[in-house]
Amino acid sequence: MKKIIEAAWEDRSLLKELKTQEVIREIINQIDLGQLRVAEPSPSGWQVNEWVKKAVVLYFPIQQMKTIEVGPFEFHDKMPLKKGYAEKGIRVVPHAVARHGAYISEGVIMMPSYVNIGAYVDAGTMVDTWATVGSCAQVGKNVHLSGGVGIGGVLEPLQAAPVIIEDNAFLGSRSIVVEGVRVEKEAVLGANVVLTGSTKIIDVTKETPLFYEKRVPSRSVVIPGSYTKSFPAGDYQVPCALIIGQRKESTDKKTSLNDALREHQVAV
Repeated sequence: MKKIIEAAWEDRSLLKELKTQEVIREIINQIDLGQLRVAEPSPSGWQVNEWVKKAVVLYFPIQQMKTIEVGPFEFHDKMPLKKGYAEKGIRVVPHAVARHGAYISEGVIMMPSYVNIGAYVDAGTMVDTWATVGSCAQVGKNVHLSGGVGIGGVLEPLQAAPVIIEDNAFLGSRSIVVEGVRVEKEAVLGANVVLTGSTKIIDVTKETPLFYEKRVPSRSVVIPGSYTKSFPAGDYQVPCALIIGQRKESTDKKTSLNDALREHQVAV
C-alpha cells in the first residue's frame, strides 16, 4: 500500500486508477479503525508516518461531493460521517460530529464537538462542548479537552508533526494547541493557554527561567503569561505560556482544573 501511495503522490494521474482508489480507501478505513495512525509512539519518541498522511490528502480528490441528510439536518461534503458508535462503545451527544477516517476509541465521550479525518482519540477521553480535534491530531487516553478547546490539524507540509496530547492531560477551557506542539503526559493547561510553534513556554519555578520549544513537559501546570518585547514602535507585551509548577503525585488524574491550579495558589 505504501508503494502505491508514494507513486500516486508523485503522479496524480494514478488517482484515476481503480486499484489506487481502493488502496486509499482501505487506508482510510484502517485509520478509522485505529489499525493505522498518522503518528505513533516509538522507543525514540513520536514517529510521523508521512505515507499515511499522504493517503489522507489523496482521499480528498477521489471523493465526490454528496448530500448527507441526518433527520432535519443536511450536509454537503466529500467525506461520510463516522458511524457505529453504539458497537464501538462511544457516547455521542447531539450535535457532535466526527468524519469517517477519524479513530475514536471505546469509552470516549463526545459532547457537541468535532473530530476531523486522520485524528486519533484514545480511550476514556472527554471531548467537551465545542472542542475541536483537527485532522491527524493525536489525543491519548483519559484526556480532558474542556469546552471550546482547539486542537490544530495538519495535512501539509507532509513532514510537519501533528499536535500530540499525551495520556491524562487536562486542557482548560478555550485553550489552543496548534502547529505540532506536544503536550506530554498528565500536563495541565489553564484556561486560555495558547501554544503555537513559536510560543515561548517558560518554566518559572526556579531562579533562572527554563525555555521549551513546542513541548510542554510531563506533569507541568501551565497558565497564560506575557513578556516584554521591543519593537521599532516601542516595548509591548507578547503572549507566552508559564510553567508554574508540577502536578503532584497525590493529585487524582481526573482532578478538576481548579484543583490542580489551587495547589499552586493560582486562580484562572
